[in-house]
This record gives sequence, structure tokens and C-alpha cells, in this order.
Amino acid sequence: MINQVTVDRIESLRQTYRALASDHPGALAQIALSEIPEAVHQSNAIENSTLTLEETEQILAGRLPAASHELREVFEASNLARVTEDLLTTASNEPSSPLTIGQILRWHGALLTGIRDDAAGRFRQGDEWVRVGSHLGANPMFVRGMVERALERYVTGPPANTIERIAWFHCEFEVIHPFVDGNGRIGRVLMNHQLLRAGLPPVIVRARSRHAEYYPALDSYSRTDRHDDMTRLLALLVLEALHKRITLLTSPQIIPLSDWARTVGMRGNVAANRAKRQTLPAFRVRDRWMIASDHRDELNP
Repeated sequence: MINQVTVDRIESLRQTYRALASDHPGALAQIALSEIPEAVHQSNAIENSTLTLEETEQILAGRLPAASHELREVFEASNLARVTEDLLTTASNEPSSPLTIGQILRWHGALLTGIRDDAAGRFRQGDEWVRVGSHLGANPMFVRGMVERALERYVTGPPANTIERIAWFHCEFEVIHPFVDGNGRIGRVLMNHQLLRAGLPPVIVRARSRHAEYYPALDSYSRTDRHDDMTRLLALLVLEALHKRITLLTSPQIIPLSDWARTVGMRGNVAANRAKRQTLPAFRVRDRWMIASDHRDELNP
């Protein structure tokens, strides 16, 4: 659960973002497209891909990285990029289109093409049980029905707040673990589909903090059926994505947060901690915190 102050902050920023979107649709589209390499790199890194961001960019530009990597990792990068591009196109052309089983399976099929063609585009079946650590995915016999019920509850059931609903669905999807492979990456694609449909920007879940934030949030849900931790994490990521787009469209210069902190006499660790809590309108680019050079901080005038 997130408090009303956070809900109101997100809604206020969303209104600003939507107003800017109506005036600068092309710019926002380009921002989203520019994020694809980093989004692909981070999502795959969560699943233990060894590709760097630079190598991911090379692959998406049609070149093979200089270092030796398994062919699977090359396909993981190029396939997830295509799925992400399709997600953005779908959100732009069909903004009111609901998430369906067919759409989920289509994206999964594209993700696993050339990696696991035997499992691409279908749910687990027969004796295809999966385990992640001590967590056992749902019985394959009931996977489709469980995903269908999760989709229905997302639309009609509690919780009422959009961020909480998306966080709940993501946790439920990952606990079900409906696929033989690709569950995490598809789950994060679906999260962004739901955000875009709610009039919010897509987010990037960071691999660096997966053991401290993302995995514990999923584990908490699997043990307690509570999605509070995932909701808090998603709220911070949404605030960051909103701050990034608003800043890029309204500020003349973007600088590293550390440089900004020096100019205003703030300790670097204090600025970084506030950025993580999103009490500063900072955002990450290539895992580096950035901020508008002309930002005036009310707490540090």
C-alpha cells in the first residue's frame, strides 16, 4: 500500500505529463524509444544475462558484440527489443486495448523465438513444472485459468488504486509463473503495458537492486499474499519515469546529480538518497542519476 500523499504526487505529475504529451507526442515517443536498449539490458540482467549495456546497444544496431557470449543472449536482447517496440506501438495505436491472453502469448512467442521454439507462445502444460529457488510455480493444469482470473480481477476487483493493481498483477503473474521460460521479462512487459494504458510512462526495473528490492517484494507476496513492497517499488519507479519526461521537456540542461548537489551545497550521499526516495526530481540514465541544472529545491533553498 502507498499513502495518499504518494498517490496525490503521482496524480499531480501524471496530469502535468499528460498535458505535455498532448503538446509533444513525438518527443515522448522518442524518449520511450531511446530507453529501449537500457530497458532491455536491465530486464535481461535481472535474469542473469552477462551482456553489458554497450553490447546490448551493439546487438540492437545489428552488430555482434566483440566479446564472446552465448547465442541465446543475443536472441534475448534482440527479441525483447522487438517485443518492447511492439508494446510501444500497441500503446500508441490502441491506447484503450485491454490486455488479453492472446496478446500475452503473442509477446511470449516473439520473446522465445530462436531460444525455446518448443515453448514459445504457450503456457506450461503436461508435466512442465517450474521452480525458482524454493518457490514452486502453479500446477500446469491450472495455469491458463489462473492467468484469466488474474486478468479479470485486475479489471474488476480490488485494489482500487492503479499502482497497487498493477503491482498486485505483477506479483500474481510471477507467482503463477505460467511459462517454461521468460516469465520475468514478459511480466515486466505486461507491467509497462498496464502503466501505458493508465496514462503513465513505462518504467525500468533495475537489475542492480533486484536482490535488495525486486526479489524480496516478489518473495513477500508469495509468502504473505501482500503486494505492499512491490507497490512501493513501482510507485518510486513511476515517479522517476514521470520526473524524467517532465524534466526533459521543460528544462534547458540536464546534469549529473552529483554536480547539481555540489552547486547547491548538498552532500552527494544526501542527494543520492533523496533521489532514491524521489523527493528530488532526479532520474537515471545509463544507471547514473541526473537532474535539471536549474532545479530549485524547497528543502535546500
